[in-house]
Order: sequence, then C-alpha cells, then structure tokens
Amino acid sequence: MAVNLPRRPLSRRRGRRGSFWTHLVLSLAVLVVASPLLFALIKATQTGAQVVGPSLAPGLHFLENARAAWVGAGLGQYMFNSAVVAVCVTVGKTVLSLLAALAFVYFRFPLKGALFAAVLFALMLPTELLIVALFDLVSGTLKWANSYAAIIVPFLASATGVLLFRQHFMNIPASLSDAARIDGAGPLTFLSKVLIPMSWNTIGALAVIQFVSAWDQYLWPLVIMQSADKQVIQVGLSKLIDVESQTSWGAVMAGAILALVPPVLVFTVLQEQFSKGFALGQDK
Repeated sequence: MAVNLPRRPLSRRRGRRGSFWTHLVLSLAVLVVASPLLFALIKATQTGAQVVGPSLAPGLHFLENARAAWVGAGLGQYMFNSAVVAVCVTVGKTVLSLLAALAFVYFRFPLKGALFAAVLFALMLPTELLIVALFDLVSGTLKWANSYAAIIVPFLASATGVLLFRQHFMNIPASLSDAARIDGAGPLTFLSKVLIPMSWNTIGALAVIQFVSAWDQYLWPLVIMQSADKQVIQVGLSKLIDVESQTSWGAVMAGAILALVPPVLVFTVLQEQFSKGFALGQDK
C-alpha cells in the first residue's frame, strides 16, 4: 500500500525561497559596500611591489606597514590629536544641543519659531561655504590659528543635535515638566534629573554622528593648522603620500586601517543607542 507523505505547504516553500534570495541580495550588497575596506585591508598586508600589482592575496607584512605608518610617519600623534578634538567637539555639541533644545521646547521667547527655522537652515550650509569668513574670524580677530581652539570651538554648535533633542523632548509628556515645576525644580535640575536620563539613546546617537564627523575633519584643519604636532589624523594620512619619491602604499593602507579603529569602536559601543536614537516617535 502506498503511503502518502505530508507535503509542505506551498506558501512555506515560497517563503523560504524568497528568504534565500533576500539574504543573497543583502549579502551581495554588504560585500559591494565593504569592498573598498576589504581591498585596503588586503593591500595593507602586502609588500610595496605586491601593492601595485594585481595580486589580491593577503600577505604577511601588516605589522611592518603599520609600524612604518605609526612610527615613521608619526601617525600615533595625529590620532591622539584627533581623539582630543573629537571628544571635545562631541561633548561640547551634546551639552549645547541639550540646552538649546530645552529652550526651544520649554521656554517662551520672542521669535522662537524664526530662530528654530534659522537652525534648520544651518543644516544646509556646508563648512566649505563659510571657510573664508571663518578663517578671517579665527585667524585674524580671535588669533586662534595653529591651536586646538581653532578646530574645536567653531564646531561646537550643532543644528542636527538641536533638531534631534527638540523632537525627542516634544515626545516627553508635558505633565513631567509641570510636576517638576510644582516640586520647585529649576530648568537645569529638570534637565539633569528628568530629561537626560530619558534621552540616553538620543545622546548616544548624536555622539556617534558627531565623533565620526569630528574625526573625519580634513579641509579646515589643513587650512588653519600649520603646526605638525597639532595636526589631525586625516591630514596626517595625506602626508604618507610622497609625490616626490616612491610612496609606500602598504603603509598608506595600513595607516588608513588604523585610522578607522576609533570610529568603529565608538560605533560598536553605541550601536544600540544609535539605532534607537532615531526612533523619535517611539518610547525610548
């Protein structure tokens, strides 16, 4: 007697087939996006002759190339300078953005709408558009050229941070501010005891954005900073490329990989807050 085995539902088979193709497409997309990084990582392990060749086989010279970039080109000092700038900019932007968002949400003052519109307009102004006027102000009026203040202070204001915190604060029930006012809490107490503990995800998201942005600064430090011992990592990497003699591209690639480590670590530590910080309409 023939036994009829149960057959899998057609919808389940189609679902698994669709899931397979979805994962395949996503894997290919990740591979394409990560291909420049993988290429740099492979070339960082090769000798100078192999780097300029067509070989994509990993080598055994990463430590040698990394030592040439770290010690020979002074990459360690550049990374330290970038870390100082990035941390100061991130902390300063976060604090000022919190205070500005507090004012826009919980205070009444003339032209509040126009001022917030100006903040939104600032999102569309790239640094390159303001660089001449900024150079005259920082170098001529303030006499900050060739100092850390020149590459930290101009970037402490953040329209992105004000927008993020304002949207987040507007989703917090107004009854909390009323209760704090009844209890005699001032604005800064309300900010430190209520708003900040409820905003760690947004703070983490902004910290990732601002740290990476400050770490990737190139044009402004190149213009305003003449002292090599205070220069940042992105400018330092460009100095590894010697147009007058043979460039050690293995050291250049190894330096680029080393320069990626701090932003990747920051994103890894704060990736959960980064993902949740943009869910502005959800509970955090």
